[in-house]
Amino acid sequence: MTRPAGFAAYMTVTAAYWAFMLTDGALRMLVLLHFHTLGFSPVQLAYLFVLYEIAGVVTNLSAGWIAARFGLTSTLYAGLTLQVIALLALAQLDPAWGITASVVFVMLVQGLSGVAKDLAKMSSKSAVKILAPTDGGGLFRWVALLTGSKNAVKGCGFLLGAALLAVLGFVPSVLTMAAILFAILIGVVIGMPTGLPVGRKDAKFSEVFSKNRNINWLSAARLFLFGARDVWFVVGIPIYFYAVLSDGSEAGNRAAFFMIGSFMAVWTILYGVVQGWAPRILRAASRSDAEILAQARRWVAVLMIIPAMLATVVWVAPAPSPPLTATIILGLLVFGGIFAVNSALHSFLILSFTDAKRVTMDVGFYYMSNAAGRLVGTLLSGFTYQMGGLPLCLGMAAGMIFFSWLATSQLREMAANEVHS
Repeated sequence: MTRPAGFAAYMTVTAAYWAFMLTDGALRMLVLLHFHTLGFSPVQLAYLFVLYEIAGVVTNLSAGWIAARFGLTSTLYAGLTLQVIALLALAQLDPAWGITASVVFVMLVQGLSGVAKDLAKMSSKSAVKILAPTDGGGLFRWVALLTGSKNAVKGCGFLLGAALLAVLGFVPSVLTMAAILFAILIGVVIGMPTGLPVGRKDAKFSEVFSKNRNINWLSAARLFLFGARDVWFVVGIPIYFYAVLSDGSEAGNRAAFFMIGSFMAVWTILYGVVQGWAPRILRAASRSDAEILAQARRWVAVLMIIPAMLATVVWVAPAPSPPLTATIILGLLVFGGIFAVNSALHSFLILSFTDAKRVTMDVGFYYMSNAAGRLVGTLLSGFTYQMGGLPLCLGMAAGMIFFSWLATSQLREMAANEVHS
């Protein structure tokens, strides 16, 4: 079977993205669990990730222009390099600094990691538009494979981070990840095939802001969708499970780390697998653009039901119990599967709505909204958990999905000759 043109470049970009997301997932779990055991409150834990998400908002806007100006490989290499630097910097953390200094330092390092993540993400997603075959649903298949496999790998990173923290401790774990990622960066630089754009000198920063109504509405839908995930995912669920699973002893903490890491890993891997299968689940190859848009509206409406039901169940429960914990786990796994289909639809639609000339800028703008949603969700995760526990986190998620549905309902089929500006 003949491989499509651009397949080698696509696989190299995908492999680099896998390596990055493995360390990204592991680092998030290391930071969350390590600082929780040091006595940080839910709001303080949320603060640790705030600059990470703010950096994503700024980076996605500028990265789209940088890639258009200097080429996609430059932003991909920069993302991997900055992640290595962030890991090395985090290894210098000294608990003797105190809580305030530690929070500020980790926020800054996480901000650098956020810049790295969104440089790598924008580069990888934009490359798919350039390299994917245009017939037989090829674009949907290739973007679903990239995003689905990436999330499965990130899920493995959650488990890896929890396991490394329990076995090696904090500093040896981040140093090990830095060494592995640096070796992969060298391999990618040496082995990167041709096929990606090298940039154009006439690219203007003002072009980043899209005038395409579909891209703007889809970006709004993305903001609320990912805010709805992170409002319970970042702080609420890990801390809730820690409270339920740990007895406060060192052995109890280790067991809780493994169980929390395992849940986060399974959830994210399931999310990635379903995302990769989304074109088959939706039978996308035989669907028109109008039918795919209609599916996007239906799937986000279904998603809204899950956190609303879970919030009600947890709210009326007299106390945490094994049946309640099992119900939460099952409900969130169902949420993950439906969320994955919604995310895959968004990832296809953004590449469908843009064109090759504007792809890095439109994808950057879209992922700026994605990062803004994660920022809002991260802030609300610590605040809502501290104010109302897990029920408030889940109720907030349902409300945010409602606004995502409203934005999705504004999308319309684009004419073949519509101008992207």
